[in-house]
Amino acid sequence: MPRWMLVAATALTLGGASAQQGEPPHAWVFGSWTGGFFPAADTEGPRCTGQPSVIFTRDVVMRSSPFDVAYRQRFIETVSASNNALEFRLVPVQPQMTQLGPRLPPDIGFGCPAGPNALRVERRGPDEIVFPDCADFPSPLRRCVGR
Repeated sequence: MPRWMLVAATALTLGGASAQQGEPPHAWVFGSWTGGFFPAADTEGPRCTGQPSVIFTRDVVMRSSPFDVAYRQRFIETVSASNNALEFRLVPVQPQMTQLGPRLPPDIGFGCPAGPNALRVERRGPDEIVFPDCADFPSPLRRCVGR
């Protein structure tokens, strides 16, 4: 085989490998998840996808609150992965000025011991995760799936 063909074949092979490996470490958690506050009930159809507890995207984690309609949106600063776990560092949120002085918005974190700018996610099964030791999400979360 001529040298130029070998170089081209190697480049194509490496290019294909990097495209597959180009996913971020938290790609397996992308999507909508239900449960967390209480045990997950419906994981299929519009009831789940219309009102999930947590939504993960490439750059953002959104969480709902049992006491508020709006989702809390947190930008992802970094993600590190281990066997079946993810460690998220979230972009710090600036306190809002209130009549009582500067305060963080309610429900801005996940109730985790590491503070509002950290979240550990552990995979318990193909469609089940937990946020260990996070007071706001004591129950497992289940992935919302389409029909």
